[in-house]
Amino acid sequence: MSSPRLLRLRPDAVSRDFLASIVVFLVAVPLCVGIAVASGVPAELGLVTGIVGGLLAGAMPGSSLQVSGPAAGLTVLVYEAVTSHGVAALGVLVLATGLLQVGLGLIGFGRWFRAISTAVVHGMLAGIGLVLISSQLYAMAGADAPGSGLDNLVGLPDLLTGITGAPAVSSTAIGAGAIAVLILWKRLPGRLPGLVPGPLVAVGVATAAVAVFDLPVATIEVRGLIDSLRLTGLDDFALLADAGLLGAVLAFTLIASAESLFSAAAVDRMHDGPRTHYNKELIAQGTGNTVCGLVGALPMTAVIVRSAANVQAGARTKASRILHGVWLLLFAALFPAVLGLIPVAVLAGVLVHAGAKLIPVTALRPLWREHRGEAVVLVATALAIVLTDMFTGVLLGIGMAVVKTAWETSAVRLDVDERDDRTTVSLSGSATFLRLPLILDTLEALPKDRPVALDLSRLRHLDHACRTALEAWSTHSGGSVQDRPPATDGAPREAVLAVAAPDGEGPPRLAGR
Repeated sequence: MSSPRLLRLRPDAVSRDFLASIVVFLVAVPLCVGIAVASGVPAELGLVTGIVGGLLAGAMPGSSLQVSGPAAGLTVLVYEAVTSHGVAALGVLVLATGLLQVGLGLIGFGRWFRAISTAVVHGMLAGIGLVLISSQLYAMAGADAPGSGLDNLVGLPDLLTGITGAPAVSSTAIGAGAIAVLILWKRLPGRLPGLVPGPLVAVGVATAAVAVFDLPVATIEVRGLIDSLRLTGLDDFALLADAGLLGAVLAFTLIASAESLFSAAAVDRMHDGPRTHYNKELIAQGTGNTVCGLVGALPMTAVIVRSAANVQAGARTKASRILHGVWLLLFAALFPAVLGLIPVAVLAGVLVHAGAKLIPVTALRPLWREHRGEAVVLVATALAIVLTDMFTGVLLGIGMAVVKTAWETSAVRLDVDERDDRTTVSLSGSATFLRLPLILDTLEALPKDRPVALDLSRLRHLDHACRTALEAWSTHSGGSVQDRPPATDGAPREAVLAVAAPDGEGPPRLAGR
C-alpha cells in the first residue's frame, strides 16, 4: 500500500481531488447561502464560513475527508440569537464558541463527545429538522414565521389556507418545485445525478423559471462580501454578561462539537483512508469558529452532506476540501451579483428537504422494536426542542439518556427460597436507589411467621441509599446487615446473611456461609 505522501503525488489522486472539490463546491453554494438566509443574516456570511471551513479547517490535522461550513443543525439557534440579541452578538458568540472548542481539544476532551448518546444526537437532529421545516415553509410562501417552533407548527394550517395572490402562489410553487426536483433528481437513470448535485439543479431551474416567466417572488439581497463582514471588538465581550448569551455559547459548543465529531465518525466508515484524530479535529473546528467569530460570520461545523459528497466523488486527500474553499472564495469575490438572482423560496425549499432528511422516520420503527428506551429518548429530545429551545431540549435528552442507562445498569434480581425454618432472599446484580421500591416491596410481602435471611454476597454494587434502606428494614424486623469485603487471595467471597427473626421468637441472628 502506498503511503499518504506518495498518494498525494500520484496524478490520478490529484485529478480525483480536483473533481471532488468541484462537486463539493457546487453542493456547498446553495446550502451556504440558504442557511445564512434562514439564520437571518446576509447570504455572504454563509459563504465566508464555507471559505474558512475549506481554507483553514480543511488544512488543519484531524479528519482527512470531512468538509466544514455552515450547518442546518445550528440554523434555529443562530436565528434565535440574532433575533434576540442582534447580528452584532453573533461574532462574539461564535468567537467564544471557537475558543472553548480549542480549549476542550487541547485538554483532550474531544474523544468524550463520542460518549453522547446516539439517540440524543438523532433526537437533536430530528428536532432541528422539525423546527427548520416549520420555519422554512413560511419562507416558501413569502410569509413571516410567527416565532418559536411550536408557534410555527400551530400556525401551519392558517398558512396553507392563506396562500392567495400572485406573489404567495408563485413563491410557494417555486419552493415546492425545488423539493420535487431534489426528490426526483437522484432517481433519474444514468450517471448525471451522481455528477451534478441536486441542490444546484433545483436552484438553477428555479432561478431560470423566475427569469423566464418574470414571477413576482423575492430574491436574495446582495450586500457584497466586504460590506457583510463586521469585525468583533473587545467591547463586544461585554455582551457575554447576559446569562442568555452564555447559555447560547454552551449550546453552540455542545451542538457544533457533537455534530462535527459524529460526522467524522460517519465519514470514517465511508472510506479506508486515515482515521480521524478527535482532539485535533475539535481544535481545527474551534480555530475555524474563532476566525468566523472575529469577522462576524456564521458558526462552523463539519457537515455530513458535503462530506459524503466529497467521499462519493472520489476524494483521496484533504486537498479536495481546501480547493472547495478556494472555489467559494473566487465565487464570492468575482460573481456576487449571481446571488441576487436566486429566489428566497428555492433556498427555503432546499432547507425543507434538508430538514426532512434529518428526521429518522424509517429508522424509528425498528429502533422502537429493538431498543424501545432509545426510541423514547430520541422522540422526547426532538419534542423538547420543538416545545422549548435547542439547549433545553438537548439537556433534557442527555438527562433522559443518563437515567435510562442508570436504570438498565442497576438491574437487580431477587431470588426467594422459602423453607420450613427460614426464608432466604438472595440479591444479585446492582442494588441502587432506582430499584428500592422493588426490593422493599418484595421484602415486606414475605411471610411473617419465620426468620428472613438476606443474602448480599452476589451483589456487584450496593449504593448508600439501598444499604441504608436495607439496614432500616433489618432493624425494624430485628436483624442486621454487615459487610464482608471480597477475599484477596482469589477465594470466593463469603456470603452475608442478614437474618430477621419473626416477632416473639427471640433476638435476631446474623448467619454466614
